[in-house]
Amino acid sequence: MKKYIIFLITGGLLILSIGCKKDLSLVNKSAYTYDTYFTSDAAINQAVIGTYSGLLHTGMWAREWYYTFDLLGYDAKNNQPLVGDLLQMAQYNFGPDLDVMDETWSALYQIIARANVVINRAQAWTPANATETTDQAQYIAEAKFMRAYAYFNLVTCFGRVPLHTDFYPEPTAAQINLPRSSVVDVWNQIEQDLTDAEKSLPVTYSSANFGRATLGAATALLGKSYLYEKKWNQAQTELTKLTQSPFSYALAPVYNDLFDDPNQDNTALNPETIFQVMNQQWTSWAVGNQYYASGGQETWGGQATQSDRAQEYGFNDWSNVYITTTAVKAFTYPNPQNPSVNYVDPRAAYTFYGDAASGGQTQYCQQCSTGPIAYPYTTKGYMWLKYEYYNKVASFGGPTSGINGQVIRYADVLLMLAESYIQQGNTGAQPLALINQVRSRPSVNAPLYTSLGSQTEAMTILMRERQLELTGEQSRYFDLIRWGIAQQTINAERLIEDGTQPFQAKNVLFPIPLAEKNANPNVADDISGDWN
Repeated sequence: MKKYIIFLITGGLLILSIGCKKDLSLVNKSAYTYDTYFTSDAAINQAVIGTYSGLLHTGMWAREWYYTFDLLGYDAKNNQPLVGDLLQMAQYNFGPDLDVMDETWSALYQIIARANVVINRAQAWTPANATETTDQAQYIAEAKFMRAYAYFNLVTCFGRVPLHTDFYPEPTAAQINLPRSSVVDVWNQIEQDLTDAEKSLPVTYSSANFGRATLGAATALLGKSYLYEKKWNQAQTELTKLTQSPFSYALAPVYNDLFDDPNQDNTALNPETIFQVMNQQWTSWAVGNQYYASGGQETWGGQATQSDRAQEYGFNDWSNVYITTTAVKAFTYPNPQNPSVNYVDPRAAYTFYGDAASGGQTQYCQQCSTGPIAYPYTTKGYMWLKYEYYNKVASFGGPTSGINGQVIRYADVLLMLAESYIQQGNTGAQPLALINQVRSRPSVNAPLYTSLGSQTEAMTILMRERQLELTGEQSRYFDLIRWGIAQQTINAERLIEDGTQPFQAKNVLFPIPLAEKNANPNVADDISGDWN
């Protein structure tokens, strides 16, 4: 009998046929195999793009990703329309059977599987000329970056996970059911992949290829990995590279250009993005079925790549979540140059809608033909502005958004670099200048710090700066976990805001999904307390 492996690439199905003993079926000479398909530059490039497309699959940036980490990091809280597994997540009331965590686990491993195919088949491909030889090295480097990205998120969320680094055309049961590797081994693989990727990724691409992993993206993710591993000096060395030639990253003069669709791919207006999840990026990709984010990313109406966030979070649309009052209040703090007086940070007006006292934006529809409209704070409360279109429309009207998702941007790098100094006991000129650089963005122009004080005081400043700069960018949960303060911080915030203390000690890691335990006996046998 003939077996087939179906591999999904950029909206199309590639059927890989595999022979077995006593094959009595007729050979389909028009069917591709893994030996006959990946034999050209175009075919390998398709596989690379198919690897990126996993970023917008169910469980990832099309929908579940921003919900997961905005809710768990308590940047966002549920409104009444939020139901099901997302509501369970908002209350930390979930177990190994939570669908959204299984979807994220599966999507990350799908990215890894596709990356492994690219690496294996690109290495087997014989380029025809020097240009194709360069492309070959780039494609392998992109795949290694994507594999590292997936494992970075798996190890930080789940801890020990199976480490798949090979493509098996005919996998054995042992190859499928790998046991969990140590956290150290996973981090070592991430470091190796990113070090390899740095050797062959370009500094920039043409406009037609915006969104692909660059040298800067690999360098930033490697520096971030070192930071998460508490390898402070190595993080400092790696992140410092991004402030020097050949890189030309800079802060976007207007903060909201990072979260507004016309300006995200304009390097003059937005020189800050290092890696982002591109919506409607690749040529011929389109919206497709507007509900594709529920699982039809590559099968419903073409290669759709859009995010649901604008509609899901929108105050005049589905309004599924609020920004938390805790996050809003963080924007009011002692003036660095006059601590006896409270200061309202200007980034509030780019982050949420609210009242004048909070610093939130009090108008919307500034570019509508009707002119600006007063935001109805008395009935709506504090709601999200970041990643929204309400400067242009009164109501979006459909669950799609072309606004790209920021994964790593230069302000994040500057703050991580500042942290790497502080964690080594250096609270002097270098980290002070880096934090002040972020605060002095022209559209923000916040008062500068004159000193960071002790190491403890400097970390307090750094933590606040990361919270304000990156609110609603799925960063705070990861920060609180790696700083070891998630349980006490979130429980203290929740106790004030809603009278609960839902974060338990076990929540520092996600539960290994029930579907994985049911499928892989080596994982199931390695789980304690039905959690992790």
